[in-house]
Amino acid sequence: MTDADYEPHDRVPGRSRSRFPGISSRAYEHPADRSALVALRRLSGFDTVFKALSSLLPERSLRLLFLSDSVRVSDAQFVHLNDMLRDACYILDLKKIPPMYVNQDPQPNAMCIGLDEPIIVVTTGLVELLDEEEMRAAIGHEVGHALSGHSVYRTVLLFLTNLAMRVAWIPLGNVAVMAIVTGLREWFRKSELSADRAGLLVGQDLRASMRGLMKMAGGNHLHEMNVDAFLEQAEEYEAGGDLRDSVLKILNILPRTHPFATVRAAELKAWGESRDYQRILDGHYPQRDDDGNTSVSDSFRQSAASYASDVRNSKDPLMKLVSDLAGGAGDLGGKMRSAFGSFGGGTAPRDRASDRDPSQDDEPGPWDKPRPETD
Repeated sequence: MTDADYEPHDRVPGRSRSRFPGISSRAYEHPADRSALVALRRLSGFDTVFKALSSLLPERSLRLLFLSDSVRVSDAQFVHLNDMLRDACYILDLKKIPPMYVNQDPQPNAMCIGLDEPIIVVTTGLVELLDEEEMRAAIGHEVGHALSGHSVYRTVLLFLTNLAMRVAWIPLGNVAVMAIVTGLREWFRKSELSADRAGLLVGQDLRASMRGLMKMAGGNHLHEMNVDAFLEQAEEYEAGGDLRDSVLKILNILPRTHPFATVRAAELKAWGESRDYQRILDGHYPQRDDDGNTSVSDSFRQSAASYASDVRNSKDPLMKLVSDLAGGAGDLGGKMRSAFGSFGGGTAPRDRASDRDPSQDDEPGPWDKPRPETD
C-alpha cells in the first residue's frame, strides 16, 4: 500500500505529525501487556478452549450484525471519523484499514474485535463526548489494538464473559470458565495501557489524550475539571490508605476490563514524558520485519524487570511491603501491624509479652482504654 492509498488528507488538521513506517507494536506495548499474555497462554486449558472457540465463534454473524444495525464509517458517512481512521492507519503504517462502525449507545465506549480481521466499533456516546483531537487519540487507541493483534483475544473474552453468565448455575463449569475469564481480564487491562500509548503516537498531543481519559471519568464538563488535579487523584489513589485499601483496590479492579481512568492517565503521562516516547518520535523504534527474531524469553525478562521496577517505585502500601520483604527487611509482624493498623480504627497494639515497655505498665495502653458504647 502506498501513501496515496491513505488519501484524501485534505480534511484532517494541517498540524504536522510524525509517521512511523514499519513500526512494530513492540515499540509501544506495555511490558505488563506482554507478560500478562504469556501468563495467560500458560494457563491450564487455555490453548484448548482458544482453539475450540476460534472455530465456533460466530464471527460472520457479528460482522453482519454491525453491517445491518450500525452506521459504517466511510467517505459518505461520518466523514471526519473516516479521515481520522485513515490518518491513524497511515501514521502507524497499518496496511489494511479495518472497517469502523458507529453504534447507537449513550455509553461512551469503543472496541476492536474480530478473529480473522479486526473491526472497530465506536459508540455515539463517545463521538458526542470527545472533541476532534481527543477522538483522534481514541481511534488511534483502537488502531493500536488492531496492529498488536489484540482483537482475537478480546473477542474470546466477550464470548466467554457471556458464556460464564449462562453457565453460572453449573458450579464446576462456571469455575473453569471464570478462571480463563479472570486471566483474560488481567491481560485486557494491561493491553489498554499499550493501546493508550498507540493513541498518543497517533495524536501526538499528550494533553488531548489526558482530556479524553478525564472525560471518560467525569463527562463533558471540561470547564469544571483540571488535568493536573485529575492526575493528583492518581497519586492519592496509589499512595493513600493502608494494606486494607490495597486489598480493596485489587477486589475493585478484578471484575473490570479496563484500568481506572486516573491510573491510565498517570501511566500515559509517564510514558509520554519518557525518553522511549521521544526516541519513537525521532524515528528510532523496533521494526515489525524483525518481530520474528524477537526472543520470547528476552521479552519475558524485560516484563519481569518492569514489574520489579514498578514494585520498587510504587507508593502503594502493599507494594511497599512486598519491596521491603524482598529487600530483606526484618520485623514482618511489626510491619504488618503498622500497615494494616487496628481493624477497630486505631493504632495497632504492640505485643504485650514482648513489645510493651515495662516502665509504662502503670499507664493504660490504647488497647486498654474503654471505648464508648454504640447502639
